[in-house]
Amino acid sequence: MVKQLQAGISLVGSGSAKPSVTLTNQELGQVVDTSDEWIRTRTGIQQRCLLPEDGSLTKLATQAGQAALGMAAISPNEVDLIILATSTPDDLFGSAAQVQAQLGATQAVAFDLTAACSGFVFALVTAAQFMRNGVYKTVLVIGADALSRWTDWADRRTCVLFGDGAGAVVLKASDRDRLLGFELHSNGALNGCLNLRYEAQSEPIVADKTVQKGTYQPITMNGKEVYRFAVKRVPEVIEKALFRADLTAADVQWLVLHQANQRILDAVADRLKVPSERVISNMARYGNTSAASIPLALDEAIRDNRIQPGDVIASAGFGAGLTWGAAIFEWG
Repeated sequence: MVKQLQAGISLVGSGSAKPSVTLTNQELGQVVDTSDEWIRTRTGIQQRCLLPEDGSLTKLATQAGQAALGMAAISPNEVDLIILATSTPDDLFGSAAQVQAQLGATQAVAFDLTAACSGFVFALVTAAQFMRNGVYKTVLVIGADALSRWTDWADRRTCVLFGDGAGAVVLKASDRDRLLGFELHSNGALNGCLNLRYEAQSEPIVADKTVQKGTYQPITMNGKEVYRFAVKRVPEVIEKALFRADLTAADVQWLVLHQANQRILDAVADRLKVPSERVISNMARYGNTSAASIPLALDEAIRDNRIQPGDVIASAGFGAGLTWGAAIFEWG
């Protein structure tokens, strides 16, 4: 059967989920040499949610997906595709299929996409291509991460930043395309600025033959370089995406960026001349939740009625890889 080509996509539902454990700046000050004032003034973060020791990223992602499907009034068996943007799966082979099973989305194909803090934007754009080609009509995009699993809690340069969470959106095929423009980039030459590396040790097998056996090491980051990278590249990539959408920053109702650092959000908004009241920020309560940060912030702003149907949203992710990208879309 030849599928009818669809013109575009609509974003019709959102959802989010957060772990039950909260770690405040004051509590973190008991672990490393830091303080609430030091963290707040440099990052804007006041607390973060952490996946408990018996927690599951799959369950967290599933909860966000269920909430998004509920808002969209779509049953799981209507979903054709699930893309899980994550760098911290429960299974190194991927967790998307487990999410599919827990949702009961029996008709959906599911796969993981890894692009760190840019993951949600990359996954949104990837999903749109399947839909624009007419292959799938209903897609669930989830961003979920538990970076607490790979945080060195003795390193105050990184442990103050990261939290865990999940967010999701439902996309439906539409005669009118609400994904108005996008721009994606990668630069592996800058990988050393932010990474979570595999460290191998040799294990003899027979005679002179050995293999690698090891594990991943905690997150390392050059904060100054990442900050300089973000404040330069993020406004550029948003402007390019706006150009592709035939829009300007003045046409944007809301700026929803990866929630990495409040100073980065402020610098990007200033560069684009977007008023602070049009910038969505929830990092004070969640910290940097990597691929979850954009859909989590988006869902909160939709549910409290700040974001209305037809609003134009400029979104951008940036982080490890290094990767960065922007998507301009209308809600609803």
